Amino acid sequence: MAFQKNFFGDTMRIGFLVNEIEEEQPKYSTIRLALTATNRGHEVWFIGAGDLAYDSDDHIRARARSVLNTKYKSTEVYLNDLNKSPKHKTKRISVDDLDVLMLRNDPSSEPTGRGWAKNIGIIFGRVATKHGVIVLNDPNGLSNAMNKMYLQHFPEEIRPKTLITRDREEIKAFAKKHGKAVLKPLAGSRGKNVFLVNKKDISNLNQIVDAVSRDGYIVAQEYVKEASEGDIRLFLLNGIPLRCKGKYAAFKRLRSEDDIRSNIHVGGKVEPAEIDSRVLRIAEMVRPKLVQDGMFFVGLDIVGDKVLEVNVFSPGGLGTAKNMEKVNFTVPVIKSIERKVEYMNFYKRKFSNTEMATL
Repeated sequence: MAFQKNFFGDTMRIGFLVNEIEEEQPKYSTIRLALTATNRGHEVWFIGAGDLAYDSDDHIRARARSVLNTKYKSTEVYLNDLNKSPKHKTKRISVDDLDVLMLRNDPSSEPTGRGWAKNIGIIFGRVATKHGVIVLNDPNGLSNAMNKMYLQHFPEEIRPKTLITRDREEIKAFAKKHGKAVLKPLAGSRGKNVFLVNKKDISNLNQIVDAVSRDGYIVAQEYVKEASEGDIRLFLLNGIPLRCKGKYAAFKRLRSEDDIRSNIHVGGKVEPAEIDSRVLRIAEMVRPKLVQDGMFFVGLDIVGDKVLEVNVFSPGGLGTAKNMEKVNFTVPVIKSIERKVEYMNFYKRKFSNTEMATL
C-alpha cells in the first residue's frame, strides 16, 4: 500500500544522530536508511554527536546537514552529496520539530578523548522524547544496554554461561571449568580484544587478561561449540524478525581459519542464513524484553541455540542482508517508522481536539 505522508499531509522529518558525519561510509546501514527515507519523499537530516545544543529557551537545536536532491540510486552518490558542498545544505534546526530522531551513534566506536560523546545521544534523546519526538531506539532502554551486561537480562536458557569480573584467578577457574572460554571487554564492539582461551592457554592467561582489562571489566563466556560453524546476524523490528517478500533480514558469518571472530571487517565471510524454528524461538524469547525497553531496531548474533550479542546501538549489516537475499530491507524499516509518525500525529490531533472541546 502506498504511503500517505501522514494524516495531515506533512512530509516526515527524520534526523539521524551519528558519531561524526564525515566518518560515515556508503556501506553503513545508516546511509542506506537515510537514502530510502529521502527517496520516499521525507526530509532527512544528519547530526553529529558534537552538533547538539540545549538552548536557553529549553529547546534542543543542532547544526545539521541534508542533501539537496530527492532521488538517489546509490549510497556512494548520496554520501558524496552529504559531505561535499554545494550538494548539501547545512543549517541550525530545532530537533524538537523533528518527527523522529534515530540514535545511530555507537558509543563503543568513540576514540580516546571523546568520552563526552558516548552518552550524548541518550542524554539529548531523553529530552527530545519529553518534547514529543519519537526517538529510536528508546534512550532510556539504551541507557540500560551500554555494555554487554545487557545480555544477562534475557532468559538464562538462551545465554552462554558467563562470568564478568576483573579478577584473573576467577577467570582462570572459569576457563579451566569450561575447557574453552571467550574473553572480551564488557564495553566494546567490532571484535576488538576478543580472545579464545583453551586449557593449554592458561599459562598465558595473565597477558590476555592484562590486554582485555585495559578496557575495564572482562566478560568470560563459555565457548559455544557451534561457533566453529559461524554465527547468524538476525535483525528484529519492534521485537519481531524483520521479513520482507518472504525473506528474513539475516546472514551467516563465517570466521577465517586463524581468527575466532566472525566480524566481516576482520576477514569473516558471509553466506545466506537458514532461519529455522530454533532461531525463531530465540527471537520470540527475547522479544518481550526488547519491546519493554523500546528497542525498535536490533541485531541479534546467534550461535546454535544461544545469543552471543544483542546489538542495539547502530546495528549494521542491512546491506549484507540485501546482498544475500536480494531484498532491500531498509524499506520495511522506514515504512514502520512512517506508521509510528502517523499514529503519533493522529493521537496528537485527537488529544488536541478533546482539549479544544473542553474550552
